[in-house]
Amino acid sequence: GKLIEEAEAVAETLKGVSVVTIRGEELAKKGYGGIWGVGKAAESPPGLVVLSYEPEGATEETETVCLVGKGIMYDTGGLSLKISGGMVGMKHDNGGAAGMLGGFIAAVKLKNEKRIHCLLCVAENAIGPKAMRNDDVLVCYSGKCVEINNTDAEGRLVLADGVAHATKHLKPSLVIDMATLTGAQMISTGRKHSAVLANTKELEERTVKAGRHSGDLAHPLIYAPELFKDEFKSKVAD
Repeated sequence: GKLIEEAEAVAETLKGVSVVTIRGEELAKKGYGGIWGVGKAAESPPGLVVLSYEPEGATEETETVCLVGKGIMYDTGGLSLKISGGMVGMKHDNGGAAGMLGGFIAAVKLKNEKRIHCLLCVAENAIGPKAMRNDDVLVCYSGKCVEINNTDAEGRLVLADGVAHATKHLKPSLVIDMATLTGAQMISTGRKHSAVLANTKELEERTVKAGRHSGDLAHPLIYAPELFKDEFKSKVAD
């Protein structure tokens, strides 16, 4: 809840920024099955926070950018419980959302000429009687259904709802998501470079260049989703 409250408070201090929050059972009613499924067992209800910046003089031609961040406030792994010390440090699993909020604030204060939306997908992956289970099928905001086979793979579920909201309602020309998504990243690009997946060469190059300039180093991964589709097949879900 603290991240949601912080985002709402920040929005009040920034000129040209509005905020909409969808929280708790309202998520389920409106079809955000990913965020709701991950966070419904927690004491603090999950939420999707959408901060929107409209630059002065914006028109229909103004470029729109959506920043989507994974905001898992604590990650126990859910019923696929993290063991052997793997849970230690999981208070940092909201780094994607926190980073996107920080970037959004900076862009607004610099009076960026683009229309910018920042979507924070906030939930705690807790355990309890209401927790999602392996074998559950969730219906995400995109309308696609997902079979759960590892409740500790929760980041992609909340991000899926955030990205679907962005593309359905906000007409972006660019969507960027950021997340502490998987430990496999440290195997692929190491501890000092974040991993970049981009669907165009130009975006990939811009991201790597920005990392070198800022010190937040990044390295590209191979983008070839068509080679991995078989890994995501399900007999009971999309």
